[in-house]
Amino acid sequence: MEVTFTAKKLTFLWVLLLFSLISCEDSLLDEVLVYDNDFGTSDLVYFEKGRLYDFNGDTVLGYFHNEEILLRLPDLPSHNALKVTIDLLLHDSWDGNPDNIGGPDFWYMHLDGTQVLRTTFSNSPCESTYCLYQSYPDSYPRFHEPKTGALATDLPGRCQYSTTPGWTSRYRITKIIRHTGNELELVCGDELKQENAPDPVCDESWSIARIQVSTMTVD
Repeated sequence: MEVTFTAKKLTFLWVLLLFSLISCEDSLLDEVLVYDNDFGTSDLVYFEKGRLYDFNGDTVLGYFHNEEILLRLPDLPSHNALKVTIDLLLHDSWDGNPDNIGGPDFWYMHLDGTQVLRTTFSNSPCESTYCLYQSYPDSYPRFHEPKTGALATDLPGRCQYSTTPGWTSRYRITKIIRHTGNELELVCGDELKQENAPDPVCDESWSIARIQVSTMTVD
């Protein structure tokens, strides 16, 4: 009888220990903001293929259509993780997931050559009988209603709908990766499809309102 009780007790303790091991999270020991650019000072140091544009009264990085940009940050302090936050602006008629003459419309981010996000966005109105779904906040392919996860959805478009609110969406995208190198290469780009538009660049494009990069030490 005593043996049975001890076995049950040991099994219970083992389950508790296993649960604690799989549910624990890394502890943040240090975080240093090493880069913060809202482009208000027209600073494009460390950028390749960067350019500036005035949108809705603010200077932003953009606009882009079927293009990539590269930010290379050197001389990072000692760390074992990186956090990158991007405020992304999606202009005009992004069509999301549908595979046809208007899509899918992809946007992606790579950190040091590793893809951390490849997803679709939609600025289309969504009705019960017609809805162009997007994958964000998940990677493609998933199905969410247009503008899911957006910080702002009432901004005017950049070109095709420049006088109409609701045709630029602003998203804040944050990615954290394990990283120990002294340099970061951040690539953002898109794959946009609009075969029936007389001016595809006016039909859909994107910009970046802010980029922040922090080094982190986690245990």
